[in-house]
Amino acid sequence: MVGASAIPIPTPLSLSLSTPIPRISSLRRISNPTLSLCQTHYFSLLVTFPLHFSPHKHRRTQTHFSPNASSSSSVVSAEYTEEPATTVKFQRSLSLPGCSGSLSLLGTGYREKSFAIIGVKVYAAGLYVNPSILSELNAWKGQSTTKIQEIPSLFNSIFQSPLEKSLKIVLVRDVDGKTFWDAFDDAISPRIKAPTSIDESALSTFRSIFQGRPLKKGTFIFLTWLEPSKMLVCVSLDGLPSNVEATIESGSVTLALFDVFFGNGPVSPSLKDSVAKGLATILK
Repeated sequence: MVGASAIPIPTPLSLSLSTPIPRISSLRRISNPTLSLCQTHYFSLLVTFPLHFSPHKHRRTQTHFSPNASSSSSVVSAEYTEEPATTVKFQRSLSLPGCSGSLSLLGTGYREKSFAIIGVKVYAAGLYVNPSILSELNAWKGQSTTKIQEIPSLFNSIFQSPLEKSLKIVLVRDVDGKTFWDAFDDAISPRIKAPTSIDESALSTFRSIFQGRPLKKGTFIFLTWLEPSKMLVCVSLDGLPSNVEATIESGSVTLALFDVFFGNGPVSPSLKDSVAKGLATILK
């Protein structure tokens, strides 16, 4: 980013992170989810039920991949990988409610918004996937990072897989909930060409999660695709979440959200690049 001299940036920051995403349909709020807790470590940062299990305890030794092969992520320990631009640390293996098993970190990146001529980092993000998804990607073995980034069908295969994947977002500055949602909506809406009443209702439910809610630095937001047409949304303002806030059951909306990050013109090019590097290394 090009530097500029002493341009004040307000905090909380009024962001307008525009970029496309598809829409939701059929979203339901859940006040007391009864999803079964995965026994293994997947997304310890996404949801911790009333028993507050810690990812540092009761750990099972598992084979998992992580972006230590990706130059855009730095391995700081056997358990964590650091996103270098924001220094946010991501666990390399996590467990979440509703998952059939452990999810492994595939890549990390950050979202940046420009104000005047200054680039301001808003959040770091990491993509976790069920390792079994890799067995569905043999058709792309031997492809370079650049080639993988240019193959929409590969990312579509990851999305269409009935196995779980989850995007963990970690805010690196204060943002009010309405601003965060507006940025998401600006990205989602253009991807839904003819929204139905179900889409509109789902978006309204999604919006209500963030409206009037302060999102402080360090807040975790999780988007967990249990299957292509079903996604869980969870937010934690202080530590691990204790409940799932909404379930989105709309193929068009869940696809739109995935496309915002891994389609053409992603909101976080560094995340897609890191994931592509991780895939290129794994699929050698």
